Amino acid sequence: MQYIQLRQSFKDFTIFSLSDIRQVEPGFHRRRLNEWQSKGYIKKVIKEYYIFNDKHIDESVLFEISNRIYKPSYVSLETALSHYQLIPESVYSTTSISTRRTYSFHTDLGDFVYRTIKPDNFWGYEIIPYEKSVYKMAEPEKAVLDFLYLNRHLRSNSDFESLRFNEEMFFQRINLDKLKVYSHKFAQNTLIKRLDRFLKHLSSQREKNNA
Repeated sequence: MQYIQLRQSFKDFTIFSLSDIRQVEPGFHRRRLNEWQSKGYIKKVIKEYYIFNDKHIDESVLFEISNRIYKPSYVSLETALSHYQLIPESVYSTTSISTRRTYSFHTDLGDFVYRTIKPDNFWGYEIIPYEKSVYKMAEPEKAVLDFLYLNRHLRSNSDFESLRFNEEMFFQRINLDKLKVYSHKFAQNTLIKRLDRFLKHLSSQREKNNA
């Protein structure tokens, strides 16, 4: 395979793998990838995953890459909360949920962090289209619950205060009925109690701010 063939075959791909290439050309040798990296045509993301060097990297691209390099996974936790403007934007890695073990990748494009959840709780995400591709991201309500579920140390008002949630945006964006239905799907009483304390804290803060 020549580079021009690679470019044509994967022109609509955000990220492609050695496995993808071998589906097009079974006898493809990985040394060509090293040659194309040396020439600046492509860039390695992690082992066996690549992007074209001129690919414009934005938030949506990072979300799709996150989905692709560690499956199954969907974007959630701090990244989703920031995306929904529920917390400040100072999120320096793409955080996701997976049924596989907790793991992280440190790449030239940024850090990709994955937290583990039970397969029974791997739900509550949407498939978001962009350009010619898609990525999976938690619904706002699920992102909140994923965060509370995995951060069991959060108990007091001072703990919740440190999260710097935007109370007004929270009550605008979050469907409270859906949030409570979703919380019961986790079948964990401690999470339901933690959520109740969290909601009371946010309500109190909103009342104080509007006083």
